[in-house]
Amino acid sequence: MKSNLHMNFTVDKENNQIKVEREFAAERPLVWDAYTKPEILDQWWAPKPWKARTKTMDFREGGFWHYAMVGPEGEEHWALANYETIEPQKQFTGLDAFADADANVNKDMPQSKWDVTFTDKGENTLVEFFITYDDLAQLEATIEMGFKEGLTMAMEGLDELLPSLKEKAAATR
Repeated sequence: MKSNLHMNFTVDKENNQIKVEREFAAERPLVWDAYTKPEILDQWWAPKPWKARTKTMDFREGGFWHYAMVGPEGEEHWALANYETIEPQKQFTGLDAFADADANVNKDMPQSKWDVTFTDKGENTLVEFFITYDDLAQLEATIEMGFKEGLTMAMEGLDELLPSLKEKAAATR
């Protein structure tokens, strides 16, 4: 499903950073929930045919999200996001890393700091990611793993999910 919603993916090798801008056809509270509630994240965070599966999520400053990307053959790739700051419905930051099923960080894989902001654009919401790596090698390894393609596919999954989330939200008002 292609849309006319804004999408921009920029790699800044001088600052070891990826900037992603992505607009969604929903109001900010709903898009915020899609990024911060595991029951919603698990429905879209992985590129198809993969699925996200949350093991634990404690969305608060000092909390974390421990989840697996589960492939069509049942293979699992674990990740851990440690939340640093949260400004409800506006912004959160955290450290993102590959991990194992027990939440032990894999220091041989890229790690990054995420700064994610949510901005009203009329009836839409703009989500901006600033993803920073300690060095260029980690940034390049992430790109080589297909990060842009995978994230783009996942966000298209959120596009597909948002209409049903809007219906549920309207039904509970």
